[in-house]
Amino acid sequence: MDLAQILLAAQPHVPAHYRPGIGIIGSGGIVRGAHLPAYQKYGLNVIGIYDIQPAATQAAQAQWSTLRIFETLDELLDNPDIEVVDIATHPAQRVELIQRALAAGKHVLSQKPFAPDLSTARMLVTEAEQRGLLLAVNQNGRWSPAWRVATLLLQQQAIGSLLAVTHLFETSFAWRPGSPFDLIPHSTTYDYAIHWIDIIRCWLEDYQLSNVRAQEYRTPNQPLESKSDWGMSAEFSYQHGVRAFIHCIGGTETSRQGHPFWLHGTQGTIRGCALGNDFIELERDGVFSRFDLKGSWFPDGFAGAMGELLSAIAEQREPYNSARHNLLTLEMTLAACQSEDADGQPVAFEEVPA
Repeated sequence: MDLAQILLAAQPHVPAHYRPGIGIIGSGGIVRGAHLPAYQKYGLNVIGIYDIQPAATQAAQAQWSTLRIFETLDELLDNPDIEVVDIATHPAQRVELIQRALAAGKHVLSQKPFAPDLSTARMLVTEAEQRGLLLAVNQNGRWSPAWRVATLLLQQQAIGSLLAVTHLFETSFAWRPGSPFDLIPHSTTYDYAIHWIDIIRCWLEDYQLSNVRAQEYRTPNQPLESKSDWGMSAEFSYQHGVRAFIHCIGGTETSRQGHPFWLHGTQGTIRGCALGNDFIELERDGVFSRFDLKGSWFPDGFAGAMGELLSAIAEQREPYNSARHNLLTLEMTLAACQSEDADGQPVAFEEVPA
């Protein structure tokens, strides 16, 4: 596959002749700022939306004039025109909403993480499979342009075998105090870094994870009223010395925020940046190939996640972002949180509570 073919393959895909009705549960900032723009851009069939706060749904309707506002959850779930439900609420409500949507016979795309623990996650996976329905997770970062190109390059062995994956966050969580995210335990890891944990899970799919160690900390410039730690670091150790690292500096003061990453292999290096100052380049045999990326994580990554679910429904297969595939991401995330609770002590992977 040449550079042009890789860029084409990296674009979000939606099935050409399948546009099922989509109902959205939740109408927060992420829905109005990413879900709806993505679905509009790619011509998806959004029927309507439900949220417990009427003002939120009215704001969504202002963006999408034909969007129907459902007065109750049952009204949305009972609508025969809706085949797929997009659950975009905070974590505490997701499990019940997934179960109700499945009971109503709907395929589901759930915001991440889709369950608070592994036993609940496995229960949801089993329930969906027994009902013959697809349950996918909105790990939209898998379709962020730079990460998607990196995934395709790895699949072609462009840099040989992986030696290490390294991620750095140059970002600020100054927006978090006073928001619901500030109240989520291990918010930086569990709600934010889970995207980076997930892409590590994808890139190191064929490697055996041995243990996880992680720490979280308050940055020196973090205000006293901020409850969740802004800084974190995590190391995922695989067999034969392969490592993956995440280092988050959550209090940066820079106008060039971004999330640079490096993939070092036995035959070359991939370096890039996602979610700010996006780029990606491949270095091999002293030759540098830089990709002219199309689109951005917000909103195109969100179209990628929903598009993959729709494609899987149309093709009667498991989606790449299925809840079953996402079990390992959740397990790795919970292991990191467990290590943080133990002040960075390594957690052997088989010891993660199920």
